[in-house]
Amino acid sequence: MKYITFVVPSYNSEAYLERCIKSLLPGGEDVEIIIVNDGSTDNTGKMADMYASLFPNIVQAIHKENGGHGSGVNVGIERASGIYLKVVDSDDWVDEGSYLILLNKIKEIVEYSDTTIDLFVSNYVYNRLDQGVFHQINYRNVFDSNEISTWDDIKYFTVSQYFVMHSLTFRTDILRAAGVKLPEHTFYVDNIFAYQPLPYVKKLMYLDIDFYQYYIGREDQSVNEKSMIKRIDQQFTVTRIVLNSYNIKEIKEIKKRSPKIAKYMMRHISILILVTSILCSLSNSNEYKSEMKKLWIELRNIDKSLYKQVKYFSLNVVSTLPEPISKKVSISCYRFAKRKYMFS
Repeated sequence: MKYITFVVPSYNSEAYLERCIKSLLPGGEDVEIIIVNDGSTDNTGKMADMYASLFPNIVQAIHKENGGHGSGVNVGIERASGIYLKVVDSDDWVDEGSYLILLNKIKEIVEYSDTTIDLFVSNYVYNRLDQGVFHQINYRNVFDSNEISTWDDIKYFTVSQYFVMHSLTFRTDILRAAGVKLPEHTFYVDNIFAYQPLPYVKKLMYLDIDFYQYYIGREDQSVNEKSMIKRIDQQFTVTRIVLNSYNIKEIKEIKKRSPKIAKYMMRHISILILVTSILCSLSNSNEYKSEMKKLWIELRNIDKSLYKQVKYFSLNVVSTLPEPISKKVSISCYRFAKRKYMFS
């Protein structure tokens, strides 16, 4: 039995892949590691084959034409045999002690409990290896650690706090039931992965462990500010997919069943729109400003109530200031957060 499937989408990752895979091997034959070589032009494919040959009962190497990060995740979800699924980017790694705590907790619940946990939430750490500094993101204010929870047990999220792919380990059946299929050749699809399955989650557990180690510092990294500005069109694509994941009727049913998860989903949308808006300001492009106006209109047409809530959450009061002041305030807040949390 495989308790966890680790999906490792990999493109030209020969400089990082060894660190990533070695951090996943301590799970032994209780886990499977699926390395998805996404049309790499370096030695990534050879390294994947090497690990598959050395650890045939643990590692699989899948080779495919280049389709982007989302495409690699899709293949992993299709091929996974593990009860739970975790995506680990090829330049990231996991902390061994935290890893074994999570794995043992999963084994304990699967083997000895009648309860099914749909989602495990854990901490993640931003690592600036070039500067020797790191920053932990935790959810202690949201959940009681090591307790079985429902959405009704959620406490509060801080203004900038939300779920990301790095913090989530879903039951594989939940991802499949939610129909998670990420767009190809598109960055920032982790926002879809972290949003779309949530209404299917009934029970979850938070473990206060620094499981996921997120590497920050590459110039070509997708969360680098220059890269994000260059790819604003992809940010719009992802934001629209999240907006349209559930229709009005479905959202009303979700809210009726659990007001707190509906409230969180609104937060997630709000943060996405806020980030998109700030990137448009950073780009100083009339084209993207016009596209941002269209996005607000689309949101209003989807649900006027949601539109008002998102407007409020997204600090729209700032936009009532004269444009030069509004722009400076929003960009200053974004860059302050970036410095504090080291996310790019």
